[in-house]
Amino acid sequence: MARQKLTPPSNPHENATGNSDNARTKRTVIHNKSDKPDNIVLKQNEMTQKCMLIESTLPSFMKDYFLYLKNAVALSTRLAYLSDILFFCNYLVNELNFSSAQIPADIKKDDFMKLTAKDINLYLGDYCTRYIVETEHADYIMENHNRSLARKRSSLSVMFKFFYRDQLMEKNIVEGFNPIKLPKPQPDAIKRLEIEEVDAMIKAVDNGDGLTEKERQYWEKTKRRDKAMLVLLVTYGLRVSEIQQLNLSSFNYTRGEFKIYRKRGKEVDMPLNRSAIEVINEYITLERPETIEQDDPLFVSLQGTRMTVRAIRDLVKKYTSIAMKTSRDKGYSPHKLRATAASSLIQYGFSIYDVQNLLDHENVTTTQLYSAHKKNAKRDVINQYEILDQYNKIKKE
Repeated sequence: MARQKLTPPSNPHENATGNSDNARTKRTVIHNKSDKPDNIVLKQNEMTQKCMLIESTLPSFMKDYFLYLKNAVALSTRLAYLSDILFFCNYLVNELNFSSAQIPADIKKDDFMKLTAKDINLYLGDYCTRYIVETEHADYIMENHNRSLARKRSSLSVMFKFFYRDQLMEKNIVEGFNPIKLPKPQPDAIKRLEIEEVDAMIKAVDNGDGLTEKERQYWEKTKRRDKAMLVLLVTYGLRVSEIQQLNLSSFNYTRGEFKIYRKRGKEVDMPLNRSAIEVINEYITLERPETIEQDDPLFVSLQGTRMTVRAIRDLVKKYTSIAMKTSRDKGYSPHKLRATAASSLIQYGFSIYDVQNLLDHENVTTTQLYSAHKKNAKRDVINQYEILDQYNKIKKE
């Protein structure tokens, strides 16, 4: 089985020069003149630094492509593409002894531009399906199914199309890449809570039902926070990053709205309803600690710091498992509550296009998947379309 070592260093405190000691003691100061909150600016800066670190380990002839990515795609997509390209270059060096290079940065442009579609198909179809990643503490067996392989294929396709467009390659080898068939989304396979289970989830966080004795100790101190988060997730279908980044200053009660930052840095104002205002005010007034580290995070841990994405995932998993009466490991992720919001809104009769706008779906076909969950949809349509009633009415007249 193929093996690959993780590079570059994954230590988040290590800077691009590898001087981790200086990075630990050096403080990041934000000089922010934009409308974005400092925590959003800081998060974007962290991702940008990761991108720059990966770029420093790749061949210098890719520099123009790095500039293209910087301006053409979202920051998260840029980071994902660069990670995939580094993985591919490590494969060339470690598995193929490509161009006598010892590290990815040593790969020669002339050798790289001679790669063929057959080389890429072998990489995707053979190597990427299963390999071992070696780290200092453990070896991880990695298995990629078609969805993951399609992402890696997309990363390479964008890069090789760029090289062909810039006349660095004589042929557009992307045309020869083997297709990767993805399963067609099936509405019935979409995991989400039923409306009755949403009620059970809110009841569990209100009363502590279904919690272990140890969990109830923490619940006493965080139940209002947890309830506010769950209500926002199932009302607005927020992504986990969107709720994690919320600040006190995100809310404008005079205008009755709060601000979130979507993917691709899109700034959106969301309207507040009575339910949201009630749970947020209760949490802030009765439970949120007064002393908070750094910025002004809305949802904080017992230590007074901004909740992490992982902590939010664990919270959601716990309460959804109680609602579904299953084990903790079978609980749902925050994204499943996003699906819950979509299907619930449609079930209550809201327009697919309104739901699309609320959830920020790029394509309405994504939203349409949730419309299949509307119970008795056919029966409702037919019961409201009694053609003989109209006919008899006209006949009497």
